[in-house]
Amino acid sequence: MRYEKITAGRFLSRPNRFIAQVEIEGNTEIVHVKNTGRCRELLVPGATVYLSDSWGSEGIPNARKTRYDLVAVEKGTRLINMDSQAPNKAVQEWLAAGDLFPPGSVIRPEYTHGDSRFDFAAFVPELALLEVKGVTLERENVALFPDAPTLRGAKHLRHLAEFPGKGYILFVVQMEGIDRFEPNDETDQAFGKALREAHAAGVEILAYDCRVTPDTMTIGRRIEVKLP
Repeated sequence: MRYEKITAGRFLSRPNRFIAQVEIEGNTEIVHVKNTGRCRELLVPGATVYLSDSWGSEGIPNARKTRYDLVAVEKGTRLINMDSQAPNKAVQEWLAAGDLFPPGSVIRPEYTHGDSRFDFAAFVPELALLEVKGVTLERENVALFPDAPTLRGAKHLRHLAEFPGKGYILFVVQMEGIDRFEPNDETDQAFGKALREAHAAGVEILAYDCRVTPDTMTIGRRIEVKLP
């Protein structure tokens, strides 16, 4: 998963969840934030951020209101990708390489089953459903999800628990070197409860960290899932 052109900047402020003010080469730019989550522990004044330049390598202006997309941020010595679209793109590449389902399996993104739409379906040959969640919240080297209450996330888990075939939920931790993953019960008890019930029903819970550079993100190693 690669961005075409990346520029570094210094985060200043976030007037709303869609935009941020970033200093780039001495100028203040309004940029698009590719994550509508809170991200309060990431977007702090003075943080080094990385931005995808929508003008591309040719530097040709387009019709967008903002030239840049904020896609990654430094938190201490760790680089975190915070682009909410990146996990699905990285997982699609990972699945195509045969890292979860057997080679030759038919993979379909954005698959509707009942009243829910899942990120991926696989025919192996029986139908399997896979939901992907990107994780950017880290505390004491533990990845946590969600960083804000998510009714949609709990709904997906209930659907997977009732699904007669094989169901998976994959937490893509958008950083490297994490010890383990846990549900963020402090923020969303309902999601944590639904995750535990899905696990008891046979849904496979997976968590992987990622190798992150300013312009790439690749699925890395599997990490422990703990349901305290």
